[in-house]
Amino acid sequence: MEYLENTLSYADYVRLRESVGWLNFSKEQTENAINHSLYIATAAENGETVAMGRLIGDGQYHLIADVIVHPDFQHQKIGTSILNMLLQYVSENTPAGGRSSVQLIAEPGKEPFYESLGFKRIPHEYCGCGMRKIIRRE
Repeated sequence: MEYLENTLSYADYVRLRESVGWLNFSKEQTENAINHSLYIATAAENGETVAMGRLIGDGQYHLIADVIVHPDFQHQKIGTSILNMLLQYVSENTPAGGRSSVQLIAEPGKEPFYESLGFKRIPHEYCGCGMRKIIRRE
C-alpha cells in the first residue's frame, strides 16, 4: 500500500464515494472542495486510489471529511493510517503554545473506530455523532 499526500483526483473522489453508497456533489463543488482542502491523504494499491480522507479548516478548527476506504480494502488498518496522516498534519501545523480542535461527523456505527483514535462523542439527533479531539503542542 502506498500512502500519498494531496493527489486526489475528481474521478477517484467520485468513485470512492460511490463505492460506499454516498451521494456525490456537483463536479464544480467537488473540484472546489478538493482544491481548497488543507490536506488530503490517500492510499493506493497498484496505482489505484483505494482510500481517502480530507482535512479542511482555518488553522484553529479543523474538520475531517470524506474518510472512505473502498469496501474491498476495509479492515486492513488503511483507515487508521489515513486518519493518522490527517492528525499528524494538524499536530505539525499547530504552533507552539497553541491548540487545534479537530472535528468530524461519524457515519452511524463508526463511532468506536474514531473513539479508538481519541475522539469523543458529541450527540446529535439527525446523524452519527459529531466528534472532536484537541491537539496541543508544547
